[in-house]
Amino acid sequence: MDAGAQAITGQLGRTIQRLRKAYNLSLSELSEQSGVAKSIISQIERNETNPTLATVWRLSQALDMSIDRFMAATDDEPFVEHLTRADTPILVSEDGKCRLTITGWIKTVEWLQWFDFVAGPGGELVSDGHQRGSVECLSVLAGELQVECGDVVETARAGETLRYRCDRRHIIRNMGTEPAHATMVCLLKAAVLD
Repeated sequence: MDAGAQAITGQLGRTIQRLRKAYNLSLSELSEQSGVAKSIISQIERNETNPTLATVWRLSQALDMSIDRFMAATDDEPFVEHLTRADTPILVSEDGKCRLTITGWIKTVEWLQWFDFVAGPGGELVSDGHQRGSVECLSVLAGELQVECGDVVETARAGETLRYRCDRRHIIRNMGTEPAHATMVCLLKAAVLD
């Protein structure tokens, strides 16, 4: 293999192995889900073969990632990315009382998302379920927030964290009289839950 192809397949192999392990999949399980032979996946992960585009596509689908993100090589050089307020997307709840600022990195959006969350008194953020196995972590920085997930309702105050399945409808509420502030991290297609 020439140096350029070897660098790309090496990065691809590391990406496949990282995602496979993050999803707690064995080589056999990924093989079954993708239709790619276990021996081929192993060779790709060890950078011993140059996979076809069809093979890369099947693996990307099995790992819930778009093929362009799957193929993108990362630069090992250090970098600093500076986003202004105007560059940072903000979502507002239907009641207009909650603000979700997207602080996460676009390169991780398919498996890891994080937000700055502010809710005024009486504010409510209603979310439909994310992909199966997803988990949200809500760390309250100020005030008090209530999370409803299925039939379970829990409250957290400043300094406390709630973790909950977010692959079903869930609601975050500020039941207090003061604004609440939290950091929210969403792990999509998280490891198998108990």
